[in-house]
Amino acid sequence: MAAPGFLQLLKQNPNYRYTWMGQVVSEVGDHFNTIAVFSLALANTGSGLVVSALMLSRAIPAVMAGPLAGILLDRLDRKQIMIWSDLIRAAVAVLFIFAVGRNDPNVLYLLSGLLMFASPFFTSGRASILPTITSREELHTANTLTQTTQWTALTLGSFLGGASVVHFGYEWAFVFNSLSFLFSAWSISRLRVERGFRAVREALTENEVVRPWSEYAQGLRYMIGTPLLLAIGLVHVGWATGGGAAQVLFPLFGEVVFRGGPGGIGALWGCAGVGLLLGGALVYRLGPRLSFEGYRRAVTVCYIIHGSSYVLFALSPQFWQALVFIAISRGAVAVSSVLNFSQLLRHVPDNFRGRVFSTIESLTWSMMMVSMTGAGFASERVSPRAIGVAAGCLSSLTAVMWSWFHLTGRLVEPERAGVDPKEVEVHGDPER
Repeated sequence: MAAPGFLQLLKQNPNYRYTWMGQVVSEVGDHFNTIAVFSLALANTGSGLVVSALMLSRAIPAVMAGPLAGILLDRLDRKQIMIWSDLIRAAVAVLFIFAVGRNDPNVLYLLSGLLMFASPFFTSGRASILPTITSREELHTANTLTQTTQWTALTLGSFLGGASVVHFGYEWAFVFNSLSFLFSAWSISRLRVERGFRAVREALTENEVVRPWSEYAQGLRYMIGTPLLLAIGLVHVGWATGGGAAQVLFPLFGEVVFRGGPGGIGALWGCAGVGLLLGGALVYRLGPRLSFEGYRRAVTVCYIIHGSSYVLFALSPQFWQALVFIAISRGAVAVSSVLNFSQLLRHVPDNFRGRVFSTIESLTWSMMMVSMTGAGFASERVSPRAIGVAAGCLSSLTAVMWSWFHLTGRLVEPERAGVDPKEVEVHGDPER
């Protein structure tokens, strides 16, 4: 049976439709918050170091929350955890209003940290329940649409967030972000499946109940013992070596290098989203045709394109050229991301899924913290363009690492312990 297209999936699967609706609204709201926070920080201080500190205030709590989120998502009702994550984030998001008009960035640091601490409970939960709310034939389409929607939200949220701050002020951006989380919580509350949303697993032993961190260590051992999963995790870490710096550089390029203000920041993030969308469309059509060997080669090519395009972005003399190269860079990241996520769905069993996704997210944020810190301090001494060139070169090294795994025979396809391969492959026109 052929997999459905995007519109057909949304029509025939109410559980996925509600999840998708919540994702669209809440992630657009996320980017309203991002543009407003960084624009406010730069307007008050003009310091790249403050931007770096803001990034760290978001990254550190996300890393701290990752292991706890993974354990709870593999133990408790994933749906309820996601709802509570949304409600907590809604309360925190509206408090950003009190940071407007203050020159003290400490309020932004505190609220950003609280917001990001609650985030992995939702994002890893959404990844974990995807095979629960979709059928075999729907999963590849759902996987692609979920990631494409994330990138669409980045595009719309960045453009609209920048315009909103310019025309209506920071307060309305924060109010919209809060309301978006409430809508997401309502959407998730509508999900219904007969088996429920707890992970399928054996009964917990007394040791696991008393010592939940032993469960997390078990998940780490599982990942390390499966070379493909380890390599995928390291790919995310490799991207973050330059990707963390990129988060600091986008506000600096928009405000300082090209003097575009909040609109310039929004345009950069928005064009990055356009690139992600184009990459997602490409991999949707080509991904199911790739063999495992083709997949391994594709990841290498993607990171060479990503890193080199980012270097060209950093060196672009004109704003429009920078927008084109950042779109190409993110398009390559999109292709790799969808392919890697499909492999995780194929090979990770349900009882490990929460820990694997949260661990990869934590590893990524950990490296981003290092990259952000380096970029923040460097911004006080060297130009944003020089930092951008270094970030692009570091991201390209991911291709070297992946190729080494490939050439030394470590990237063998493991046993398919997760979702059946037919569940993540699709044939046919996605518009049909």
